[in-house]
Amino acid sequence: MRNIKLTIEYDGRRYLGWQRLGDSDKTIQGKIEGVLKQILEEDEIEIIGSGRTDAGAHARGQVANFKTENEMSLAKMTELLNRYLPRDIIAKKVEEVPDRFHARYNAKAKKYSYYVWDNMIPSAFEGFHSFYYPEDLDMEKMQQACQKLIGTHDFIGFSSLKKSKKSTVRTIDEIAIDREDDLLHFTFVGEGFLYNMVRIMMGTILEIGAGKLPLSAIDEVFAKKVRADAGMTVPAQGLFLDEVYYNESIK
Repeated sequence: MRNIKLTIEYDGRRYLGWQRLGDSDKTIQGKIEGVLKQILEEDEIEIIGSGRTDAGAHARGQVANFKTENEMSLAKMTELLNRYLPRDIIAKKVEEVPDRFHARYNAKAKKYSYYVWDNMIPSAFEGFHSFYYPEDLDMEKMQQACQKLIGTHDFIGFSSLKKSKKSTVRTIDEIAIDREDDLLHFTFVGEGFLYNMVRIMMGTILEIGAGKLPLSAIDEVFAKKVRADAGMTVPAQGLFLDEVYYNESIK
């Protein structure tokens, strides 16, 4: 058995997210598995993703792995995947990795981007991959909000989870804001993220920047662990999974 690692790029607008559902033709996982079964001529192939992405969210560096007995070369596998996959899903890299590599369990950290269109006039192009939020944003307050979110905290109040048997403590290593003309680019790097956590942190940062929430709201959410005290859940179209980090020894 070979263990194959995929690095995948996709535009999520047409899909119901990463995870295969009953109608797998509308998920990223389902589309890729369908093509792999076709080109490798195997009845059962299951790809394991580093994690789920929401309906409508995108990826520049989603990682997945699967097992196969087929001896097809990696170059041929890459060529056929990109020939038969829809044009909005691309296999950027196909590698053979050690048998113990697991895309989800071995992930050590992830990097996400979120884009906000910061102009009163919307964009015909950027609107597909960013959130149009026509508010007067205080950059200094947003920077302060980012600093409050960095570190190790219980982020249950910044997630859509009602409750969890597993720990909801996570460590955020970096949150940065960059401006590219009218486009604000927010970067989140951390060991892991809860369901909708990036989108709710992002909504909280924006509402603080717009003066709709006080900076102290972040402390309140950490203290009370109540989702309603945080900001909105921003739309998925501005969210990108940029990179998944692994230990060098298991790549």
